Amino acid sequence: MDSGHFVQVIAVTSGKGGVGKTAVAVNLSLALAELGRRVVLLDADLGLSNIGVLLGVTPRYTLADLLEGRCELADVMMPVPGGVHIVPAASGVQSLAHLSPAQYAGLIQVFSDIADTLDVLVIDTASGVGESVVSFVRAAQQVLLVVCDEPASITDAYALIKLLNRDYGITRFRILANMQHTPMDGQRLFAKLIKITDNFLDVTLQYVGAIPYDLDMRKAVLQQRAVYRSYPRSKSAKAFRAIAQNIDTWPMQGSPRGHIEFFVEGLVQNSLR
Repeated sequence: MDSGHFVQVIAVTSGKGGVGKTAVAVNLSLALAELGRRVVLLDADLGLSNIGVLLGVTPRYTLADLLEGRCELADVMMPVPGGVHIVPAASGVQSLAHLSPAQYAGLIQVFSDIADTLDVLVIDTASGVGESVVSFVRAAQQVLLVVCDEPASITDAYALIKLLNRDYGITRFRILANMQHTPMDGQRLFAKLIKITDNFLDVTLQYVGAIPYDLDMRKAVLQQRAVYRSYPRSKSAKAFRAIAQNIDTWPMQGSPRGHIEFFVEGLVQNSLR
């Protein structure tokens, strides 16, 4: 790995399902690619191939093939229209939902082989607070938590923040409000969450923005396509474009944190300079 090259690693996660997390990961990846970034999107909901379903693609190889030694990571990476490469999960493979810590570590480390070919790695985690979510969130530099305006979304987001903070020392979370009727709704949702975390946890929440409730997004999902490409002038596509420009200004992490991380070799080399 080129010691001067850093990869921005963003884990897109949520406390509960049904908040549109995978659609956010897909469309943000496409928006970042449009800015000229080399983007790889990892489907880290390992037993359910959500990204493949959302994009209407059938991959030749999946992470199951990689983990069972049938191919290399480069074989699994699949280009999709819009300049993004996806790393698809397997659909309905139960064993992938229960990897050992060593298997997670091996999967994270194998990405170092492609470090010089990308600028941004977007990880679409599973929902909830399971071991796979924790493993991938800890290995990322940025945690992007997707919430929507439902009581369960707020309480489950808080539960995830609490777990990651108290048990794993993660202190900074970026919050994206999805399916909002007005920009003010997103701000109100963020204010609700920050009110709870400020009372009980020592964490920093940063508001990234809101994706509007958009019928074009629903149409795109039903068509198994990304709204960013199918309806580029839609309200949601414009919001993804603005948020991608925001993400493009986020600072890079410069040193390792002492546990399994993506592209840690480059961070070690940088910290030794």
